[in-house]
Amino acid sequence: MARGEQNGVLVSVTVAQLTDDAGTCALLEQLARELGLAVTRSSKGRAKLLGPDASPIRPWLERYPYDERLDRKTYEAVKQQLQIELLKLQRSVKATGQRLLILFEGRDAAGKGGTIKRFNENLNPRGARVVALEKPESHQVGELYLSRYRPYLPGPGEIVLFDRSWYNRAGVELVMGFCPRDECQQFLREVPEFERGLVASGVTLVKFWFSVTRAEQLRRFLDRQVDPVKKWKLSAVDLASLDKWDDYTRAKEAVFAHTDLPDAPWTVVKSNDKRRARLEAMRHVLSLFDYEEKDHLIVGEPDPLIAGPARLLNDTGDLVPAPLDATEPAGRRRADRGDLMVDLIAGPDLATLSAG
Repeated sequence: MARGEQNGVLVSVTVAQLTDDAGTCALLEQLARELGLAVTRSSKGRAKLLGPDASPIRPWLERYPYDERLDRKTYEAVKQQLQIELLKLQRSVKATGQRLLILFEGRDAAGKGGTIKRFNENLNPRGARVVALEKPESHQVGELYLSRYRPYLPGPGEIVLFDRSWYNRAGVELVMGFCPRDECQQFLREVPEFERGLVASGVTLVKFWFSVTRAEQLRRFLDRQVDPVKKWKLSAVDLASLDKWDDYTRAKEAVFAHTDLPDAPWTVVKSNDKRRARLEAMRHVLSLFDYEEKDHLIVGEPDPLIAGPARLLNDTGDLVPAPLDATEPAGRRRADRGDLMVDLIAGPDLATLSAG
């Protein structure tokens, strides 16, 4: 059973209800009310979010640095240019035997899958692949957890894109109660050395966190519910986690605190505008490499308002109702590690997360 009750707003629902259209509608509408919004549906089932004055809203604008979405014509033109640059990068990676590993992490409906598709759609499949693992089997948990990913790491001349990765352990598995807290704490202690080992062995490791606001995530869930092509993306676990927004935020903060490393830093991508997010993620990867025939004018540098270091773009306003800040007393303190400002989250803080 999913805990649909939080602050007296959402009701408890079973997995059977979550996979039923009527139950899904009720859950999404209750979440909208929690956010001070309402859902209206057309005769064809299409949903829109309404503000307190009953007028349609554009939830993607919340805490977003631009007032307009990137138009499709500009997006398609720039995307084609960047995909050509990605092909040049792939040829260089293959010719030099480099190994490139890109992790795509973030909340559900944050735009990870769409970005991976645009990264990969024109690459040579003989040197680029996407890895999206199912949940671990019983014999793969515990001390073997990181080992299950080793067979999927890039070989010489390969580019590998992980649609979620080992960070599931400190995210959905912890928040949804699939992983005991002590195992998560052990994971957060082990993963820095694991990643340093990858980098030391010659792997270029890029870690993306796609950041979406709560109302925009809800709008995307509403779209998925009625779109037969996207409906498979709206799983029972996705819906069961809707009332755990703050728990996921705290889990993300713990991940950043323990694993935002000089050797393997996190790059946050603000993804309320999916088009900008896709382009800036591509641009970020391309900016890390020098390769033959690189067009520096096209690649440029990532837009710092959209993609950048976690210490600059991490949106602590994700927390509802009040964001975490440096003044929070229990278990949190600010520390300066050279040029890296991180939130240090003590082990006991993990115990505050909901286990299910």
